[in-house]
Amino acid sequence: MAYEIRREDLEPLLLGGAFFGSGGGGTIESARHLAAHFVAGDYYPADTVKVVSVDEATEGAAVMVAYLGAPEAINQATYPIGPVTAVQNVAARLASQSTKLAYVMPPESGALGFTVAVLVAAKLGLAIIDADGAGRAVPSLPMLTFAAAEIDPRPAFLVSQGGLSVELDVTPRAGSNGGPTHQRDVSAIVEQMMRPVVADPEFGQFGGLAMWVMTPADIGRATPIRGTLTRALELGRAVQAGQIGTVPEMTRYLKEHCGLAARAISEPGELVSAEVDTAGGFDVGKIRIRSGSHTYTVIYQNESLLVWDSQRAHPVVLSPDSVAYYVGGEGQSIYSNGDLVQSDGSLNPDIGKRPVTLIAWRAEAEISKPGLNLDSFVQLLNSLGYLGPYVPLDKLASIHRGDAS
Repeated sequence: MAYEIRREDLEPLLLGGAFFGSGGGGTIESARHLAAHFVAGDYYPADTVKVVSVDEATEGAAVMVAYLGAPEAINQATYPIGPVTAVQNVAARLASQSTKLAYVMPPESGALGFTVAVLVAAKLGLAIIDADGAGRAVPSLPMLTFAAAEIDPRPAFLVSQGGLSVELDVTPRAGSNGGPTHQRDVSAIVEQMMRPVVADPEFGQFGGLAMWVMTPADIGRATPIRGTLTRALELGRAVQAGQIGTVPEMTRYLKEHCGLAARAISEPGELVSAEVDTAGGFDVGKIRIRSGSHTYTVIYQNESLLVWDSQRAHPVVLSPDSVAYYVGGEGQSIYSNGDLVQSDGSLNPDIGKRPVTLIAWRAEAEISKPGLNLDSFVQLLNSLGYLGPYVPLDKLASIHRGDAS
């Protein structure tokens, strides 16, 4: 059922989005920086946004909107100028074809993804659809359900914060939209074209992206993962209200309210080191947590993709399964990779010696079944040094117990 998001809802929304973002989806810092300026006035005509379900999105076309690039670079943005301009370009193109743009869609679950979609909708008088393309954050476009559904990626606009607009147009080999094979290939090609663009000095490692225009008929088949914005908002509210203050309370909430069989895959430990390098629009690195004789290493490319335990002969989490940090003690409990690691590569001093626990859960079925989405995750895991197949979280746990059946 439709409802409104108000300015005061952005903090719980971005907190919940960060938790479900599997370490990525933009930083809490960047999302808060943008949210702080969400006030009705010169830039935003209103400070409320309508949220609709997939089934309610019948009044026009929708487009996915996002920031693309390195979290550290995006932290500097005050207003979502690039994403707004990209959506305006799409709206103008559709208007020339007598089609109305009525909705925006976040690409993924994440603090920044949800916040940007809300702010763009507020700026342009659009509604936001309560769904996304993965139910977690992802490093590349072919990992999203929009790509797997073979939605035509044209038009696709990438716009810098300074207003430089680039349209990416991969012409089909045959027909007006190309065949299914072409559409599966083209999302990867567009991704490969975009990364060098955002790395250009004019873009400064990030830009606003609008692509995957969907008719009401397309919206349903492209978004099997639904209710994710509401899920994040409600979890963030529960955290703010003090209903979730421990790891057991978090895993219990996820089971009872989200239907997720989440569990702690590490003992509480201390954040001990980090490595990070920013290149091509990605923050790539490792975060290590030490607990007794165990050292847990989270390997990420913006998003957490792989977790090793020094006492195990195999990974303990493989993407697309999700893993989140839960920080105990006084203060904020949810952090993304970009919030844990500072721009100089040092650890966030706000964490100190507070206990850090890794909580993991299985990916949504739609992105973990054989096909483009899962293939894209496995290819990325291969590039990070894991050369085996995807093994779901519960089966990894069975291997650890000595029962691989």
